[in-house]
Amino acid sequence: MADSAQLPPIHSTPPSSAQADPPKKEWIQRLSVIPGALMIVPLLLGALINTLFPSALLIGGFTTGLFKTGLPSILGLFFFCMGAQLDFRTTRPTLEKGVSLLLGKVTAGVTAGMLVAFLSPSGTLLGLTPMVIIAGMTNSNGALYAALTGSFGNKVDRGCAAVLALNDGPFITMLALGVAGLASFPITDLVAMIVPLVLGFALGNLSPTARAFLKPGESLLIPFLGFLVGASIDFRILFTAGAQGLVLGLATIVLSGCAGMLALWLYHVVHRHPHRTRNIIGGAAEGTVAGNAIATPAAIALADPTYAALTDQATAQIAAAVVFTTLLVPFTVSFVATWQKRRGVDPAAELEHYQSAGKVA
Repeated sequence: MADSAQLPPIHSTPPSSAQADPPKKEWIQRLSVIPGALMIVPLLLGALINTLFPSALLIGGFTTGLFKTGLPSILGLFFFCMGAQLDFRTTRPTLEKGVSLLLGKVTAGVTAGMLVAFLSPSGTLLGLTPMVIIAGMTNSNGALYAALTGSFGNKVDRGCAAVLALNDGPFITMLALGVAGLASFPITDLVAMIVPLVLGFALGNLSPTARAFLKPGESLLIPFLGFLVGASIDFRILFTAGAQGLVLGLATIVLSGCAGMLALWLYHVVHRHPHRTRNIIGGAAEGTVAGNAIATPAAIALADPTYAALTDQATAQIAAAVVFTTLLVPFTVSFVATWQKRRGVDPAAELEHYQSAGKVA
């Protein structure tokens, strides 16, 4: 009987972790190998549906509102949630980085356009006029910038979107072409774009509870933004002005993207930020052509009728560049993020640096 106390328990021994079948990854987890999958996969899906079945998203009701025409609403909500995460102490770094990015991108676009205008014998380059070059390269896709910096950057990068809204519309192009005064600055559009961010900023600073409640909205809305951006793209445009649009798109990615990254690097150097905090993701994310730039040639023609004959061709070229940059820039940003990481630069370290200095909460 004494030995009975030594009997093993009647329960069977559970299999070791080595013997257990490894858990299977869900298909959505497998998508993580794609650079910027949270943005680029919905974007490609939206573009494919819009190209092959354009009427599928126009059946009305909630479907059309959410997946086709809802970009202003979703983007406004994204900016509201983003603004709620910004402490009033973030104003300085956000403003400085935003202005640096804006100057870098605008300088690159205007310089490229003026060089073609004054140095090219025909006044064009591979069929691209100075108007097209400036209109395309100085405008950036705010929705894509917000989504990409939401995935790869930090909240200071995302906050720069309010400053970068200044490059929306035809104002910079008109000014660079010497037709400023024939059209007014679209101040109403600018104010309408930053109101959600300002309201979110105010609410987040008034209520920490509201800030915490709205925080998941930033990442939750990214795939919806991606799909809506894609739903405005028709792959068929690549066959009408594809070659010239590709040239404009690549020039925008390389020239304005590099100019933006250089501007951010100089910003960090001037402020003597530590090496690991010199995050330049925002510059790469600015290497896009904005969808609203498609309307710039028509706006220019209204202000100066001498450009009317160029409107159709210019519009097609810019539209193709929008498609190319929208598809390529997410991969560019992912590459820059990986390159930064190998060099020991981390957006999180930049944010921590601002926090330690009391500039960001």
